[in-house]
Amino acid sequence: MQEIKCPNCGQVFQVDETGYAQIVQQVRDSEFEKEIAKRESELAEKRENELRMARMEQEKQFDKTLSEKESELADREKKIELLKAEKQSETEKIRTEKDNEIERLKTERDREVERIKADKDREIDRLRADLTEQLNKLKAEVEKSDTEKELAVTRAVQEKDKEIADKNAEITKLSGDLEVQQRQSELTEKQLVEQHKGELRLRDEEIERLKDFKARQSTKMVGESLEQHCQNQFNSIRMTAFPNAYFEKDNDARTGSKGDFIFRESSDDGTEFISIMFEMKNEMDTTATKHKNEDFFKELDKDRKEKNCEYAVLVSLLEADNELYNNGIVDVSYKYEKMYVIRPQFFIPMITLLRNAALNSLKYQRELQIVKNQQVDILHFEENMESFKNAFGRNYELASRKFEDAINEIDKSIRQLEKVKEALTSSERNLRLANDKAQDLSIKKLTKNAPTVKAMFEELAESREEDR
Repeated sequence: MQEIKCPNCGQVFQVDETGYAQIVQQVRDSEFEKEIAKRESELAEKRENELRMARMEQEKQFDKTLSEKESELADREKKIELLKAEKQSETEKIRTEKDNEIERLKTERDREVERIKADKDREIDRLRADLTEQLNKLKAEVEKSDTEKELAVTRAVQEKDKEIADKNAEITKLSGDLEVQQRQSELTEKQLVEQHKGELRLRDEEIERLKDFKARQSTKMVGESLEQHCQNQFNSIRMTAFPNAYFEKDNDARTGSKGDFIFRESSDDGTEFISIMFEMKNEMDTTATKHKNEDFFKELDKDRKEKNCEYAVLVSLLEADNELYNNGIVDVSYKYEKMYVIRPQFFIPMITLLRNAALNSLKYQRELQIVKNQQVDILHFEENMESFKNAFGRNYELASRKFEDAINEIDKSIRQLEKVKEALTSSERNLRLANDKAQDLSIKKLTKNAPTVKAMFEELAESREEDR
């Protein structure tokens, strides 16, 4: 038996080995539980601090990297905007030079026509002046000859007749010369008029030829399709100018619509630096319902975005009398992003301009792609970090749950042991009371309420004394 002293009342009581072991186990379990709770709290606090420091360091590094990338992206955007401004300025310069050249040619043509007219008028005026001067001379000579004749009459009648005959012959000769000069002047004037008429006729024929050429050209393009015409133009220079380019019909109509042609070109390392969606539109001059170029802008922009193309170009023969589209390349990006309208003669120059501009910005596109890849890597890093945190949290939650289950089982065991302890304590108390009662047991107490039994025990006691 083991003795245990109560720390409160100071009473000493005895317990057997089993009860003592249970009490020791209970005290040990309580201390163990406190130690586990303390260690768990310390580990959780330490883990939380480490996670907080790692998260702060990661956020600091991410903010720094993001700030650097945003600064680089801003620089790239400024450079791209500068290149766009330079391209726009170059386009405006080419358009202005072309307009100036057209105006200069028109002015030279008008000046040449005016010069021809002025030369003709001067020639006619000169011939008329010459004729008038000769006629005046002839009249003066005639008047002079008449004066001399009148003076000669006073001298000699014979000389008068002779002189009159000579003068008549001379007048006849001069009249013939005058008539010849008049005929020559009329012939020259007629030749000049015929030459002018011939020039006007040649100009009218040239105008008619151009109109006929335009009509035949339009008919041809409508007949064999504008798409075939542009494709032939591109194929004629494909191997010399665009050996690595992709230029094919757009046959993908899964989204409900499609363009006519798609142009793509990539660098040697496989980086695509330009892509163009082409749409060709034409109609006969006799078509009753006339379409406008703007009618096709929205659908073309939709096709460009669905096929992931950078530029959209409408090759159009519509609105033939609209000077806006007849002057050259028309930029309509104020309505739809990176969209242009051109006539067929600007088909190859348009591809060349956009391709050269894209080649100039290829370096920046590569750097931008590197930045995008870095951003993707950062996103992947964040995803990996989140996955690690989620997995760690899941494992921590499972461990906590298992630990809690173990604690609950320990608590259940402790409660069960406490019940056993209470039962044993109650049994020990009852045994002690029974022992006390057994110690206090006497014949006197047993026969207190049983006189007959008491008399029997007294007789038995007396008989034992007698025997002694």
